[in-house]
Amino acid sequence: MSNLTFGIIKPDAVAKGHTGKIIDKILADGFQIRGMKLIHQAKRQAEGFYAVHAERPFYGELTEFMSSGPCVVLALEKEN
Repeated sequence: MSNLTFGIIKPDAVAKGHTGKIIDKILADGFQIRGMKLIHQAKRQAEGFYAVHAERPFYGELTEFMSSGPCVVLALEKEN
């Protein structure tokens, strides 16, 4: 049986050029990448994605950060 999960390489890691190293680590840990896309979320998209945290004190800072630059989103799969 395998599990699917979602991963995000955040804007600061993408900007610093760490995407390749992070993907190498994900693969070395036994995950298969089922889908991958470079996105740049609008603030409104980030607010929707993180809406579960809307009442938390870090919400504004989180959504600002996650919409500050490109992210890489990944669909990952790994056998149990």
